[in-house]
Amino acid sequence: MIGTLSFEPAASRPDLLAAPVAAALGGPHWPPFPEAVGVAAIDPALADTAAFCERYLVPLEESANCVVISGRRDGEIRFAACVVLATTRADVNNVARRALDVRKASFAPADVAVARTGMEYGGITPVGLPAGWLILVDAAVAASPQVVVGSGVRGSKLALSGKTLADLPGVTVIDGLAR
Repeated sequence: MIGTLSFEPAASRPDLLAAPVAAALGGPHWPPFPEAVGVAAIDPALADTAAFCERYLVPLEESANCVVISGRRDGEIRFAACVVLATTRADVNNVARRALDVRKASFAPADVAVARTGMEYGGITPVGLPAGWLILVDAAVAASPQVVVGSGVRGSKLALSGKTLADLPGVTVIDGLAR
């Protein structure tokens, strides 16, 4: 349990996951232990971090946010996801921008983030992002014994260890991504 939420193995509840998340959990790059990721249903109206943490008594230190950023280089739009603890904010203009290797990075518009990820806004998660995307994880998240993140939909949340998150394909752990 985390806060008042009881989690069950996410792989056994694809009905609580966005399609790309369910596909990733069943894919060959996922750890062989299905209990590595749990899922719990929540009220979709409470998916935003502050409301979620307050209602379900999840400490902000155990909740992580995943934001989609984009930037342009040589006419190509590049995307990345930044995962930081809910007590912090992603340093998009410096650390994330350099990792994405663009002159200017900004938060991707909601409609673009939704279209590119196949996930609902407010539920975007690093699990199941498109191949080739950078997934930048703050070192504090990677060091966490467990964190709660989106599930790709607003009606549930995932729970996993920071190490499991850091071991996802395409992840780069960055010290100082959050401020």
